[in-house]
Amino acid sequence: MTVGKDIESMYGQMGKWMGAISDINHADKMNKKPPLFKKLFNGASIEQEAMEIFAAKKKAEAMETELRNFVNLSYGPNAWNEIIRLQGKIRKDRQKMIYDKELRWRKIMNWFWTFTGMFIVIGVIIFTLFVVTGKAGV
Repeated sequence: MTVGKDIESMYGQMGKWMGAISDINHADKMNKKPPLFKKLFNGASIEQEAMEIFAAKKKAEAMETELRNFVNLSYGPNAWNEIIRLQGKIRKDRQKMIYDKELRWRKIMNWFWTFTGMFIVIGVIIFTLFVVTGKAGV
């Protein structure tokens, strides 16, 4: 029973570790193209952040190699490839979900501004008719 809990705990830690690797890679991408505000006001810390990211990436690479070896030795030579394939599928599904959500929001906003514009145009036309026909009492 404790072996099962240990394995479950190990897989939970692997998931957290893979998330941390993703965060490190994202931080590296963001550091390559920092926003203008960060360039102007945090010039010295950009180099420091780059060194921290570099060190974290190297440590993560070493941990990944160790983990890959452990998984392949424990579950066979293709186990790591299966994990990577599953990770890619999950990432693709999440990106599709985010894309669909953004597309839905864009459609909602498009309809909102279309109807708002139509109501404004109709209001201006009605107001103009009232003024032209003299029923506005002006």
